[in-house]
Amino acid sequence: MADLPSVSRRTLFGGALAAGALAAIPASATAAEEAAISPRRPGQRSMIGVPFERHQTVRIGMIGLGNRGMSMIGGWSAVPGAAVTAVCDIRAERAKAAADKLAAAGKPRPAEYGGSAEAYKKMLARDDIDLVYIATPWEFHYPQGKAALLAGKHVGVELPIATELDQLWDLVDTSEQTRKHLFLAENCSYGRNELAILKMAHEGVFGEVTNGHGGYLHDLRELLFSDTYYTDAWRRKWHTRSTASFYPMHGLAPIAACMDVNRGDRFATLRATATEPKGLADYRKRHMPPGHPSWKETYINGDLVTCLIETEQGRIIRAEHDVSSPRPYSRINSLAGSRGIVEDYPARIYVEPDHGGHAWKDFGPYRERHDHWLWKTLKDDPNLGGHGGMDYVLQWRIVQQMRAGLVPDIDVYDSAAWCSPVPLSVVSLARGGKPVAVPDFTRGGWTKARPGLDSQPSEMPG
Repeated sequence: MADLPSVSRRTLFGGALAAGALAAIPASATAAEEAAISPRRPGQRSMIGVPFERHQTVRIGMIGLGNRGMSMIGGWSAVPGAAVTAVCDIRAERAKAAADKLAAAGKPRPAEYGGSAEAYKKMLARDDIDLVYIATPWEFHYPQGKAALLAGKHVGVELPIATELDQLWDLVDTSEQTRKHLFLAENCSYGRNELAILKMAHEGVFGEVTNGHGGYLHDLRELLFSDTYYTDAWRRKWHTRSTASFYPMHGLAPIAACMDVNRGDRFATLRATATEPKGLADYRKRHMPPGHPSWKETYINGDLVTCLIETEQGRIIRAEHDVSSPRPYSRINSLAGSRGIVEDYPARIYVEPDHGGHAWKDFGPYRERHDHWLWKTLKDDPNLGGHGGMDYVLQWRIVQQMRAGLVPDIDVYDSAAWCSPVPLSVVSLARGGKPVAVPDFTRGGWTKARPGLDSQPSEMPG
């Protein structure tokens, strides 16, 4: 593969990048030079294949108790062998509401932290937390995730783990230095269809996999302009800061797993395109009254941002992000190879020699035949809920891995790679859509095959 202009690990994500910071990136830099600028420090070692230490009970501290955090608290407390011991939100009343919810469900009341932007640091000083779960607005994920690692905790972070390239590298380095895992809480990777497609890919149903298509296509306009759903309209404001693929991981991560990214293949280059930003301004014009705070905003992010990612083995992934247009929900979930293709929304399949006549067939029988052991184990669990059940499957699996002392399905290298389109799309778009090199966060570890989401069956410890 030809050398391409690469991106300094200090690349900034915000709108300033496109305007000025890009000038600081050497045009002559190559992919090899990018790898060379981030050597491990003395004593720093890879976290690939490193198991969790065993825990009789996994004690969880939660940071961020808005819509996402509060929706997950019941699941965390319901997993066998898990206990929520502390909750934190900048708004103290939310921490109290979370504690009240657990107490009302008959669970031990967790310690409460809140009232300031620094309250989470006091929570991290506790010695009765094994796992920190972070569900705050995007800009807080990196500092809170790093602080949790430095406090000696394992960390699960909602999407994305960070929004800048240097932050992604720093989380990788800090995980390696502290010997604690940090991972993306990528619930869609545990979706029933996604895990069945992963097993089918590994069993050769699609032949040689050549390409995939995933993304996050979700009409969020009503929620983005709500005065209550996203606190202080934090998510809408990101659309005023930069043109980027903010949130493609839900569709990208499952496709990457099917291609064994970081397990025999890796993301090599990324190029991005973006449509004009029309959707949010049009929605505001039709639905928001004069004087609404949104009228002071200028939206610059493209409605549809598409990233074309080429892997080292020559596969192609198309990852899309669109939350600004009227459309039905879809994560696309398409995987194709030399013997067929599968697509979701609606789920359908066409593979040889089973099918002919150029007509889609029902995916249902294939899902039953290739159902992942996690879904076979949990599909009748009364706690299964949240986004079709995948939230609880994610939570159950994390706790099980920590209690049994297993290697995590998703590690810091997967998390960094899946989130790298956020800052890299900014750079590619600023360069007119030219391809940029994707850093190898594994520092060469990607060449070896190893288990991931397609795990072997195991039981929850008693």
